[in-house]
Amino acid sequence: MYKEYKKRILGTIYPFFRKNDYFKDKINQMEDFSSNTRRKFISAMAMGVTASSLSILNNPLYANDKRFFPNQLDGAEDWFKKIKGKHRIVYDGANPNSGLPIIWNWAYYASNNQTGSKDTEITAMTVLRHGATGMAYDNYIWEKYEFGAMFKINDSLTQKPSIRNLYYEPKEGDFPLPEVDGIKKLQARGALFCVCDLATKKLSKTFAAKMKLDPAEVYTEWINHLLPEIQLVPSGVWALGRAQEHGCGYIYAG
Repeated sequence: MYKEYKKRILGTIYPFFRKNDYFKDKINQMEDFSSNTRRKFISAMAMGVTASSLSILNNPLYANDKRFFPNQLDGAEDWFKKIKGKHRIVYDGANPNSGLPIIWNWAYYASNNQTGSKDTEITAMTVLRHGATGMAYDNYIWEKYEFGAMFKINDSLTQKPSIRNLYYEPKEGDFPLPEVDGIKKLQARGALFCVCDLATKKLSKTFAAKMKLDPAEVYTEWINHLLPEIQLVPSGVWALGRAQEHGCGYIYAG
């Protein structure tokens, strides 16, 4: 499967990458990852998020608190009707992975443009979940909750833990290639981005405990600082399933 991805990605968009070994190295790392190791990793990741997140919903202190069930979730099902065009893909962004959940979204548009397809014929979706959840929130949240330190993401300009979201409107040096679009420009081209609510509940609870704050208040603040047009979905795995039901191919990007 990964050799097929390598052939498809490097073969189609090689003109963009021929002077940069970054992407080759990333895909070679995925090939070297044994099937057994991948299965163990993905299982552990899913169990960790699901078990800890569901404990919040099962706790009677939280289950009856309407703040944990925001209006942003109401339109999740209909949001998938925005998927359009002949070329459809969904990227599973489980970790920041040096920006690949965003970079590969851009690469899908770039390579399809190169082979004659217009943006109106393309939909690339990225599901941000697990360790990539923070990529969906604005600079205010990144600075206040020190996301850069938490997710081990350094600002390319300061070389210190980032207090800004590098992926929404990237500055020079944030991505390995200067022509890579950030989330904002990709959305303007028709790309779709969503974020896992279960992971958001889990992470906000963790930060609340660390900072001795009310979990519901922290969660609500995060939801109010979602990046524009990013859809909150019940869970990342739910969204990945829905995207495939709407005709999207699946690629693991995190």
